[in-house]
Order: sequence, then C-alpha cells, then structure tokens
Amino acid sequence: LERLVVAHLEDLVKNHGVTPATIALVDGILNVGTTREELERLATGTHLLKISTRNMAIGMVQKKSGGTTVASTLKAASTAEIKIFATGGIGGVHRGNPFDVSADLNALAENPVVVVCAGAKSILDLPATLEALDTRGIPVLGFATDEFPAFYTRDSGLRVDARVDDPREVAEIARVHWNTGHRSSILVCNPIPPESELDGDEIEAAIERAVKSAARQKIDGANLTPYLLEEVKKVTSGKSLQANLALLKSNAALAADIALHLYHPKTVSF
Repeated sequence: LERLVVAHLEDLVKNHGVTPATIALVDGILNVGTTREELERLATGTHLLKISTRNMAIGMVQKKSGGTTVASTLKAASTAEIKIFATGGIGGVHRGNPFDVSADLNALAENPVVVVCAGAKSILDLPATLEALDTRGIPVLGFATDEFPAFYTRDSGLRVDARVDDPREVAEIARVHWNTGHRSSILVCNPIPPESELDGDEIEAAIERAVKSAARQKIDGANLTPYLLEEVKKVTSGKSLQANLALLKSNAALAADIALHLYHPKTVSF
C-alpha cells in the first residue's frame, strides 16, 4: 500500500508539471529521489528505522533503511536546495507531556523550505504546538482557511497567522521571508478535503482512547506517534487511514502548484 500511495503521489505531482523527489534512507544512502524498486523494498522490508535528525548519521554509517520524518526530510531537502515539500501532518507537542516535543519544530525553525501539511497530527496538543511554532518564528499560513486544520478535521478553533487563497501568494511570502534574512520554513496548512473529513467527536474519542492505552503500556519517545496513529486507525475501523490518504493527495497537489511559482524563472529570486 505504501509503495502504491507514494507512486500515485509522484504521478500526481508530475501531472502538475513538477518533478517529484521522494526522500528516504536506503542502505545508508540518503536518497533525494527514490526509485520505484527502492520504494518496493521500503514498503515490504523488515528492520526499517524511523529516520529523524537524531539517528540519521547512525543509519547512514550502519547502512540502514527507513522513512524520514518531517525533521530529517527538511534537512535533506534544504541541503539539496529544494524549496518545497509536502507531508501529511507535522509533529509537535504531545498531549499531557509538554516536554515531549517533536524535532520537527526545531527543524522548521532552521530550514528555509515551504512545508505543505494538513496542520499538526491531531493526536498532539494543538494549542501548545501552535505556541511552539510562534516561539520559533515560523509563519503559519492557512490555505483557503482562517483556522489551523486538525489533520483529520478541517477546523480546530485555533487561528493561523494569515489566510492565503492563491499558490502565487504563498511563493511571494516565502521569497520575502527569506530575502529579509529569516531562515525558517513557511508552514502552509491545507485542510483535509471536505468529503474526506472525519467526525470531530468520533476522532477525538478515538485519540483519547489511544492516548490512555499508550500511557497504560508506558509507550513514549519515538514509538509513541506510530502507536497512537495505529490505535486510532483500529478504533475508527480504518477511516483515519482513508482520511490520511486523501489529505496526502491534496497536499501533494497544492505543493506542486506552489512549486510552479517558486521556481518560475521570471519570479524566482532566492
């Protein structure tokens, strides 16, 4: 499934006139652009790592393979001078533990890349995550929305820094942000398509159940987010997975549209 999803997203981006470059660690090599054969290995392989900035060098030296988090993808994209990437949702501050903060937030503060997402994963403490983004000076834009999306749902009751309705405006904000000396990412929050949105009360109940289950089993650190997402999928009978796939497609399409304006030879000015 993972291979088919990535292949579909790459084809979608190509159809928008943009060249995709899926980032992953394969046999210790940090790929900026991964072949279909390598995607097959990553989708079906065993002993794969979750590659973040903390263990990237370890994985490279020990010839490991695995998917990259937002933090490590940002670092790889920035090093390769890629100015935009799409993901599902960013990490942030975990519920009930303000000291459990994703490395994604610091990476967003340090790498000048436009990041298109559906907000932060709703398993997180969204108000605390927004505060952490503000503290790090990361602009939070809502694409065609005034609210910070809540991943599986379109609204959270929390405000973004500004609403934008045109990919061209996103590109211009990014150029001005970086040309005035700022080095942080631009976070573009694209709400899940209306037809794929889940019921807010249902998903919140599923998340609370998953959080309590994780606490009982003392699951934390790097294992916590994958566990919570898997539990939410079980509780919602797979509906959360379908929602995730829908928002990934939407984010990839929007990122491709923004890329056309970021890299247009008449307007590019990095």
